[in-house]
Amino acid sequence: MKLKKSSFSLLIFFLLLTINISAQKSNVGNWFVYLGNQKINNQWNWHNELQYRNFNFLGDLNQLLLRTGIGYNLTENNNNILLGYGFINSQKYISDSNEKVGTNEHRIYQQFITKQSFDKVFLQHRYRIEERFLPNDFQMRFRYFIGINIPINKPKIEKNAFYLSGYNEIFINAQQHIFDRNRLYGAIGYVINKNIKMEGGYMAQTVSTGNRNQFQIVVFNNIPFTNN
Repeated sequence: MKLKKSSFSLLIFFLLLTINISAQKSNVGNWFVYLGNQKINNQWNWHNELQYRNFNFLGDLNQLLLRTGIGYNLTENNNNILLGYGFINSQKYISDSNEKVGTNEHRIYQQFITKQSFDKVFLQHRYRIEERFLPNDFQMRFRYFIGINIPINKPKIEKNAFYLSGYNEIFINAQQHIFDRNRLYGAIGYVINKNIKMEGGYMAQTVSTGNRNQFQIVVFNNIPFTNN
């Protein structure tokens, strides 16, 4: 019990530190992320996602992302294909100004997820294709994501387990300027119960025009424990 209390206090301290630092005016943004994955039956699942991205901590919206999709299990636990839709509202600052301009994007995407485990190490690979309907433009983008979860105080990622989480994701455009961005992320997570877990972490993002890093607070709902 002492281990659970001290570990949980460590996670709360980390999250509060994240909030305190990201609340300060800086070049580091803050993302609040909800990821849901509900089982329809043994073959089908429903993905639902909300991301509220800020230039700073709160009240300075950079991007609101809503994403959903229907997935199908090729095998019971390790391989899933999914067809989805995303709506993205972006609020970007006009150069040398405090004014913003807003744009809306509609996105269709297809993805394949495969999962592996090696002793206490859980890996996930995600391959995604996006068709992006932007104002007066259409673009395609390819994404490859590799994620890792490692339990800290339990033999596997289960209720009351703390774990280390990390991923790297690269984005490739189908048109000019082939490199779009790369995201490198590290976090500590806690499994609240069989349906909910949460993470607090930091993401270093490299884009074609520069760098902008993010603190992240992520809540997972009904995500399989080997899925990041």
